[in-house]
Amino acid sequence: MIPRYSRPDMVAIWSPETRFRIWFEIEAYACDALAELGVIPKEAARTIWEKGGAAKFNVERIDEIERETKHDVIAFLTHLAEFVGPDARFIHQGMTSSDVLDTCLSVQLARASDILLADLDALLAALKKRAMEHKDTVTIGRSHGIHAEPTTFGVKLAYAYAEFERCRERLVRAREEIATCAISGAIGTFANIDPYVEEYVAEKLGLKPEPVSTQVIPRDRHAMFFVTLGVIASSIERLAIEVRHLQRTEVLEAEEYFSPGQKGSSAMPHKRNPVLTENLTGLARMVRAFAMPAMENVALWHERDISHSSVERMIGPDATVTLDFALARLTSVIEKLVVYPDNMEKNLNKFRGLVHSQRVLLALTQAGVSREDAYRLVQRNAMKVWEHGADFLEELLGDKDVRAALSEEDIREKFDLGYHTKHVDTIFKRVFKEA
Repeated sequence: MIPRYSRPDMVAIWSPETRFRIWFEIEAYACDALAELGVIPKEAARTIWEKGGAAKFNVERIDEIERETKHDVIAFLTHLAEFVGPDARFIHQGMTSSDVLDTCLSVQLARASDILLADLDALLAALKKRAMEHKDTVTIGRSHGIHAEPTTFGVKLAYAYAEFERCRERLVRAREEIATCAISGAIGTFANIDPYVEEYVAEKLGLKPEPVSTQVIPRDRHAMFFVTLGVIASSIERLAIEVRHLQRTEVLEAEEYFSPGQKGSSAMPHKRNPVLTENLTGLARMVRAFAMPAMENVALWHERDISHSSVERMIGPDATVTLDFALARLTSVIEKLVVYPDNMEKNLNKFRGLVHSQRVLLALTQAGVSREDAYRLVQRNAMKVWEHGADFLEELLGDKDVRAALSEEDIREKFDLGYHTKHVDTIFKRVFKEA
């Protein structure tokens, strides 16, 4: 995490203060359940909540203790005992460190998911608004970066909307999968703590009990979570690259908002660079990079080891903080995106009708010409446009072989732009579920 790419609400989830507060709640809720079972005195459970709940945990003090104990949970429990007093002996009864660490991580990832889901909702709203605005703004579609056939800019944004809607659905499932609680003791057998404690703590923290934890929560859950974040990052990059391409000088169909006083280059005053979407491409690479170590964490020794621990201390904060920032930045880019319909029309017509080649090809086949011959006829006229700047319609009208199959009226009709956008309403109904 670096401040440049961080937002405060997500950063707060991963702060030491938040982590220690969650640790305390896990321990205190466990004490409540143990008190109900008669394992510890109810008065002790109340004291733990009263004194521990009012405590302001000193991160420096915990770090000081850990330098001696070389164990973070023991350092925390030692510091907590400084507030609670003699009843602190009832804390952590039958529990192991992973019960606290893994359950805390589940809480943090669930809270992070809620922020990311809100981010996605904001992005979806922005995409929908701009898609509706440009539903009928005709532009050229490209394959391999080359002019293909007409579409609309609204359809481009509808595609992105549908993609991020899928991202949201995946994140909902990933959040559900990661939100589990393990209070099962050493090796996960509940030998020294009743399963009721796990159920109680899980309910209080908004989690589900882990069916079998082997002392640690299985890391396939975490792997799927971070892979999901990586997929969302890839979708961010796809849309960011689209904007970057559209902003190229030779294209200039859309560009990032360039604010008053903004500078594009230290050397060239004329520059207006797509710096935000280039930044998003880089951030997406980082979020994807965190998926691999998460998958490698799945394979632990026997019931547990801690090879996953150091990894998660980094990727948990870094992946969620970075993705939160990236989603917010992309939302702002879409909200402020400057669109140039006139340039879209100019680019569409740059090659003088070539974008209608498929319609002519199909018309020839429907008129009885073999597909191979039809393709040859259309392509030889299309190449004159590519190579000599000819007008495609005029070339077709002057081609005796084409005219042998199609009348002038037939050919001209194939250059109707509205033909390509006649199903835009259908696409929008499918994507936005609106009549």
